[in-house]
Amino acid sequence: MSASASDPAATPEAAGPAEPSELYDLAVIGAGSAGLAGAVTAAELGLSVALLDTATGTGGQFYRHPAPAAGALRPEALHHDWSAYAGLRRRLEASTVTRLGGHHVWTVSREGGSDSRESGSAGGSAGGFAGGEGPWTVHAVTGADGCAERPVRVRARAVLLATGAYERHLPFPGWTLPGVVGAGGAQAMLKSGLVLPGRRVVVAGSGPLLLAVASSLAAAGARVPAVVEASGYLAYARHPRVLAANPHKLAEAVLHGGILLRHRVRLRTRSAVTEVHGCDRVEAVTVARLDRDWRPLPGTSRRIACDALAVGHGLVPQIELATTLGCATRATPDRTTALVLDDLQETSVPDLWAAGEAGGIGGAQLARAEGELAGLAIVSRLRGRPARGRRVRELQRRRDRMRAFADAMAAAHAPGPGWSRWVTDDTDVCRCEEVTAGSIRTAVADLGARDARTVKLLTRAGMGWCQGRMCGAGVACLAAGAGQGEPPAERRPLAVPVPLGALAAIDGAAAGPVGEGPPGGPGDGPAA
Repeated sequence: MSASASDPAATPEAAGPAEPSELYDLAVIGAGSAGLAGAVTAAELGLSVALLDTATGTGGQFYRHPAPAAGALRPEALHHDWSAYAGLRRRLEASTVTRLGGHHVWTVSREGGSDSRESGSAGGSAGGFAGGEGPWTVHAVTGADGCAERPVRVRARAVLLATGAYERHLPFPGWTLPGVVGAGGAQAMLKSGLVLPGRRVVVAGSGPLLLAVASSLAAAGARVPAVVEASGYLAYARHPRVLAANPHKLAEAVLHGGILLRHRVRLRTRSAVTEVHGCDRVEAVTVARLDRDWRPLPGTSRRIACDALAVGHGLVPQIELATTLGCATRATPDRTTALVLDDLQETSVPDLWAAGEAGGIGGAQLARAEGELAGLAIVSRLRGRPARGRRVRELQRRRDRMRAFADAMAAAHAPGPGWSRWVTDDTDVCRCEEVTAGSIRTAVADLGARDARTVKLLTRAGMGWCQGRMCGAGVACLAAGAGQGEPPAERRPLAVPVPLGALAAIDGAAAGPVGEGPPGGPGDGPAA
């Protein structure tokens, strides 16, 4: 979640302290498309809302802004569907939402104890808190990297998680060389810094993000010799009704395809970068054709000269805060883990909602629909009335239509089990702890490891700074042998790194400052 201080919705990091007894109706975590839609919807219907984000401004990962020093005259030129975000930002500026930028949320707790209960889980954990036990407390630390001034506590009657996603990376020889960046990372460099990762950039991996990244880089002046997609696009043809119901997605593909065609960018499907070459930085990549299981086909390898590689294999829902609270999860068609949500976006834990990528990767338009739907549902719950009406039904239909396309997209670009064939034993899988693929394979073959958790205990893979976000998928798949394992949705009491002083400050009356209280008290304003 990143934006620049030039954003008019940006808030200074040091919000004024208030008494702990002051209570918001709603705390929204994440100021991307879903969080903004939920926050402004609830605030316009009379709820007191706190909006927390790690960045000092709004927009999330999708709508990043260049820093003022970059001198961008038209930052909207770097974004698709900027008008939708601009509309949300205007509504936010006119609302009573309390914006808490530069706040890194590390856990969420509920006052009044925890009464565990069973709830159905499809491929994940269950359990949580019984309803009506008391308000939520959102714990955060402030500062550019979460290690600065002070701990903050924000209390609310309901919480909306709009935490977004992070990139999934699969290792390959040479992926630690300077010049190898994430596909989303390359796009972020361009949007927020107006810089390119290199002059000649190969874009590789799997998923629709590759087309958007390649078209952005090419339009900004980079030479993109190839877009290397490990899957194909024919799988979309298996869902004609879904495609017909989502013509805007076809329009996006045509837009990106037109830019690539104009810049003579070659699209290579059923192919992958299996090795990166270079000494001090990227000099070339090896691209090989793949079979349907992503196994490299002998005799198909060729080198492409380049000075940068932007690579990513889809996105992973960021759900650590939710799984720590016991929210039920489900396996997605591309073998990541997302939250189980009901028709009104509520998780299996009462009074805890989620919208956007936390419920499965689907893009900004889906996130906006889910955020607004969650906002309406929360208003109805806190006002003691059922969530119904034409707008609710319209949003549910829109959500279901776009979610069906998201599932088809995820299935089309799911990694095949054969990708591990291009990983040599000396390839670092866990970059933080420098654990090689050979060490992981030894743990499986000789020490009996059969899952990512056991591999972590035996090799330290996933114990570094990123806590497995970078290497989790690779470790899990190698631990599963010929299978397609995915890292479990672990319950982490700390979702982000937290200074010990922040933990010490939450005990007792001297817990330090808390988030700024709502104007006029909870629930101030007209009924929904």
